[in-house]
Amino acid sequence: MEHSALFDVTLSIGEKEFVAVTGPSGSGKSSLLYLLGLLDSPTSGTLKIGGRDTGPMDEKERSRTRLSMMGIVFQFHFLLPEFTARENVEIPMRKLRRLERSQIRERASELLISLGLAEHLDKRPDQLSGGQRQRVAVARSLANDPPIILADEPTGSLDSKSSEQVFEILQNLVRERGKSIVAVTHDLEMAARMDRRIHLVDGKIAEVVPG
Repeated sequence: MEHSALFDVTLSIGEKEFVAVTGPSGSGKSSLLYLLGLLDSPTSGTLKIGGRDTGPMDEKERSRTRLSMMGIVFQFHFLLPEFTARENVEIPMRKLRRLERSQIRERASELLISLGLAEHLDKRPDQLSGGQRQRVAVARSLANDPPIILADEPTGSLDSKSSEQVFEILQNLVRERGKSIVAVTHDLEMAARMDRRIHLVDGKIAEVVPG
C-alpha cells in the first residue's frame, strides 16, 4: 500500500462509470483506493458512498457497507490457498449472511461459470493459472452483487492475453451489469479505453482525461 497523503482531492464517481486512476509510484493511487474502499479513513473532508456520509459510521457499519456496496480486486488475487475457487467466492456471501447456504453455493458456481471457469469450480488456487486466479478474484468481488468494484492493478501481474481477458470482463461489468469501476493501473493504453482517467501527482489530482 502507498503511504503518501492525498490533498484537496474532490472526486465524484458516477453510476455505470469505468474510471482509471494513474500516476507515478508514491503519487497516492492506492491510498485513494483504500479510502474509497473504507479500508482507511480520511483525516479531513467527507467521503460519501451512495449518498451516505461514511464519517459517522462505526467499524461494524463500515464493514457491512464494504461487504454490501463494494467488491475489491487486488493485483495479487489474495485467494485463500486451502479453499477451492468456489469456496473463495462464497466467503463474502457467508460474511454478509443474506443468502441460505444452498443459495450461496449456487451463486458462487454461477459467477465462476459466467467468467469461463466451469471446469475449475473445485480446484484450489495453486491448480489454476494466473489469469484464472484473477477471474476467481473478480467473481469473489461480485459475490454480494455490489454496485462498486475497486481494482488495484488488476492486470499488473498477468501476461498480455490474460490482461486483455480481465479488462474485457471489467468492461462488460460496467456495460452489461451496470457496475461502477475504479481501477488503479500503470497501463496507459488500457486507461485510455476507460471512460475517464484521473492522474495523480504528489497526492493531488493533476489531470482528468476523458476516455
